[in-house]
Amino acid sequence: MALTTRLTWLQEKLLQNYFGGKKFSLLYKASVHGFSTVELLERCHNEGPTMTVIYSGDYVMGVYTQESYQERKEVSIILFVLQDTNISKCKMRLLIPWKSDHSGILQSCEGELLINFERKNVKVASKIIENLGLPQNNPISIQDYEVFRCEDLLDERKIEGVTVLRDSLLCTLRTHKPYGDLVPQVRILLLGPTGAGKSSFFNSVKSVFRGHVTCQALVGSDTSGISKKYRTYSIKDGRDGNFLPFILCDTLGLGEEEEGLCIGDVSCILKGHISDRYQFDSMKPITSGHQNYIGSPLVKDRIHCVAFVFDANSVEHLSPEIVVKIKSIRREVIKCGIVHVALLTHVDSMDLITKGDLIETDRCVPIKLKLKAVQREFGFALSDILVVSNYTSEWELDPVKDVLILSALRQMLWAADDFLEDLPPTEEEERMACVFILKITQGA
Repeated sequence: MALTTRLTWLQEKLLQNYFGGKKFSLLYKASVHGFSTVELLERCHNEGPTMTVIYSGDYVMGVYTQESYQERKEVSIILFVLQDTNISKCKMRLLIPWKSDHSGILQSCEGELLINFERKNVKVASKIIENLGLPQNNPISIQDYEVFRCEDLLDERKIEGVTVLRDSLLCTLRTHKPYGDLVPQVRILLLGPTGAGKSSFFNSVKSVFRGHVTCQALVGSDTSGISKKYRTYSIKDGRDGNFLPFILCDTLGLGEEEEGLCIGDVSCILKGHISDRYQFDSMKPITSGHQNYIGSPLVKDRIHCVAFVFDANSVEHLSPEIVVKIKSIRREVIKCGIVHVALLTHVDSMDLITKGDLIETDRCVPIKLKLKAVQREFGFALSDILVVSNYTSEWELDPVKDVLILSALRQMLWAADDFLEDLPPTEEEERMACVFILKITQGA
C-alpha cells in the first residue's frame, strides 16, 4: 500500500523551501507501521538526511537532521514548528538510541527535549516552547508522525538529464526548416502589456544560442515601456554562425487607455506592412505613405506566429483596459488565421517556486493555477500556454532556464508551420515564387 503524507501541499512546499529545496520521500508513518521508536530507527537506518514530522493539534513539530540514523550516537538537529505559514526553529544535539531496552526515547543531550513515540508525547523545556511560539502545554501529545528521506531536488543526475535535453532542443531548433521551405525564416511576434518580458525573452533566446548571457534589446520597468520601435531580430547560432530559422519581432507594450501600442498598427504588423525600426506613435497608426510602410508584403514579411506575453506575477491583476485590448488583438489575430500562443514569464519569482518546480511545471500547483487563470481570462487552451524563466539578472546560463526557453520556442515554430501549411489556395502562386527564390539563393 502506497504511503500518503498528512502534510498539505502548502506545508510540504514551505518545508521544502525552508530546508534549501528538498524532495521528500515518505519512509515511515506511525499510523501504518506503528508507534515504535525501534521500528522507526530500523526502517530509517542509513537513509541519509531525514525529517521527522510530528502532528499535534493545529500545528506540526519536526526534527530535521543532515545525518543518518545509525548506531547510538549524537546528531545535530533542527527542531522546528510549522504553524499556518510560519516556521520557527532551534538547533540542538539529539541522542539517538539503537534497539534500546527502555522504550527507545529520543532525547537532547541537554535534556531539553524528550520524544517518546510509544507513549505518544513530546516533552520540551519551557524556554524552547516559548522560543518556538507554542502554548505552554507539556507534554505535547502526538496524533501521528512521519519520517521522510530528504534529497536535493536537483541532484547531479537530474542536472545531467536537463543538460542532455537542452542540447537536443538546440540541435532541433538549429536544423528546423519552415514548412515547405516557403520562407527562409518564420516571424514570431511578441505582444503583451508593458513590462511583461517581451524584450527579455528575445535576449534570453539570443543568450542560449550565443552561449553566454547577452542583452541586445533594452529592458526595464519604465511604465511607458522601453521598446519604442518595431524591431525584427534575427539571431546567429553563436557569434559567427548562420542565422537561425526564425525572427523575433518586438513591439511597444500595451498600455492603458491611449498609452502603448496603437491597436490600429497590429493589423499592419500581422500582414507584413511594417518594416524594421518603425517608430511607434501611440496616438495614430501607420499610414501607407510612411517610409517604413511595405505596400505589397510577401509571405516572408508577414507574421507567422503570435506570442502573447504575460508576467506570471501580475496576469491576474491586469486592468480592464488592458484585458479589452488583448482580447481585441486576439480577435484580429484569429481573423488573420495566425496561430498564437501565450507566454508566461517570471515564473521563477513566484512564491514557493523552486528550481526543481521548473523541471516539472505541469506538476507545480502554483504554475497550474496561473495557467488556468490565463485560460479563464483570455480563452487560450492550456496546451498553448507556455512557461519560461527569462534571463534578467543572471551572469551565467542555467540549463533549467534554457530548456524552458527552447521548449517554448520550439512550440512557436510548430505553430508557425501550422500557419504556413494552412495558407489559402489563392496564395499558391506567391508561395511557389518564394520557394523558387529561396532555392536560387541557396544555390548561389
